[in-house]
Amino acid sequence: MEPDNQTWVSEFILLGLSSDRHVQVSLFILFLIMYLVTVLGNFLIVLLIRLDSRLHTPMYFFLTNLSLVDVSYATSIVPQLLVHFLAEHKAIPFVSCAAQLFFSLALGGIEFILLEVMAYDHYVAVSNPLRYLVIMHAGLCSKLAIASWVSGCMNSLLHTAITFQLPLCTNKYIDHVSCEILAVVRLACVDTSSNEVAILVSSIVLLMTPFLLVLLSYIQIISTILKIQSREGRRKAFHTCASHLTVVALCFGMAIFTYILPHSSPSALQEKLISLFHAVFTPMLNPMIYSLRNKEVKGAWQKLLGRFSGLTSKLVSV
Repeated sequence: MEPDNQTWVSEFILLGLSSDRHVQVSLFILFLIMYLVTVLGNFLIVLLIRLDSRLHTPMYFFLTNLSLVDVSYATSIVPQLLVHFLAEHKAIPFVSCAAQLFFSLALGGIEFILLEVMAYDHYVAVSNPLRYLVIMHAGLCSKLAIASWVSGCMNSLLHTAITFQLPLCTNKYIDHVSCEILAVVRLACVDTSSNEVAILVSSIVLLMTPFLLVLLSYIQIISTILKIQSREGRRKAFHTCASHLTVVALCFGMAIFTYILPHSSPSALQEKLISLFHAVFTPMLNPMIYSLRNKEVKGAWQKLLGRFSGLTSKLVSV
C-alpha cells in the first residue's frame, strides 16, 4: 500500500447495537437503569464493608477492590454508550477511544487477577483457618492488591500503544459498542498478525494463568472440604466459596470464549453482547451475588438497616 494512502483518523464512528431510533431509546432506558443499579450496588457494598468492623478481613478487602473495579469498568463504557443511543452522530474522538480501550482493558485484567487472589484467600481460609489472619496479613493483602492493579495497567498500556500506532487508513467505522481492542485492530490496513499474537500471549498471561490458578486453588479447597468430618462444617466451608465461584464462572467463561477460542469466530453481535456482559451485567450482578449468598454480608445489611430504622424512629419521635 502506498504511504500516501495511509492516513490517521481523528475520530471513530461506533455502529453500536441498532440503528432503529425507537430501539435506541428503549436501550438507553434499560442500560441507564442497569448502570445506576451497578453504581449504587457496588458503592453500597464498599460502604457496608467500611462501616461494619466484622467485615474488616482480607476477604472483604479484596471484595472492596473488586467493587471499585466493577464500577470503574462500567463507567469506562456505559456513559459513552448512553450518549450514543441518543446522538445522531455516534463519533468518539481518537484520544477518547484510546483512553476507553486503555481503561476497559486495564480494569478487565485487574479483575481477573483479583479473582485469582480471592481464590487463594479462600484456599487459605478453608485449609488453614487457625493461621488465616497470620498468613493473609495486611501487608501481603496490600501487596497483592497493588500487584493486581499495576499488572493490569501495564498490560493495557502496552496494548493501547501498539494498537493505536497501526495505520488505520480511511477506516473509521468500528462495528462495536465501544473501542474494544479486537474491533480496533481490525481497522488496520496492514498485517496485524503480530498484534493478534500479542493479544493471545497477553490473554494467556492475564486470563488463562489466573484461571488455572483459580482451578488449582479450588481443587485444593474441595480436597480439604471433603476431609472435614462434620456435615455442617463441609456446608459452611463450601458456602464461604460459593459466591466467588459463581463470579469466577461468569467472568472467565465469557472472556475465554472471546479471546482464547478464536476458532469459535463469534459474530459481531455476539462480540458486542459479550462486551456488554462484562461491562454491564457482571458489575451489576456481583453485588447481588455476594449479598444474597453471603451470610456475613446479609447480617451486616440487617445490622445497618436496624441502625437506620432506629435513627429514623428517634427523629420521628422528636
